[in-house]
Amino acid sequence: MKKLFLKNMMPAAVIALAVGGAFATTSMQSAPKEEAFKWGYYPSATAGCSNVRIACDDTPTPNLCRVDDNSPIAYDLDTNCVQPLYKQNP
Repeated sequence: MKKLFLKNMMPAAVIALAVGGAFATTSMQSAPKEEAFKWGYYPSATAGCSNVRIACDDTPTPNLCRVDDNSPIAYDLDTNCVQPLYKQNP
């Protein structure tokens, strides 16, 4: 009886382990890769972005990305300095 039980349950256990492993590896592959920051650039006088950059974030927050209160707002280079960026959360 013991051999019969093991003989019948072993394939089911192997299949369950394989299915569980497949789900585990799929979820790890699709995990989003987060960047720590996004480079922000100041607008230049000749349309576009300057080559001065500052570490910002593209997640909306109440605070726009600036060096200090008197400096200009940093913008995203990918949008040709049109989309403002936000201050990083500490």
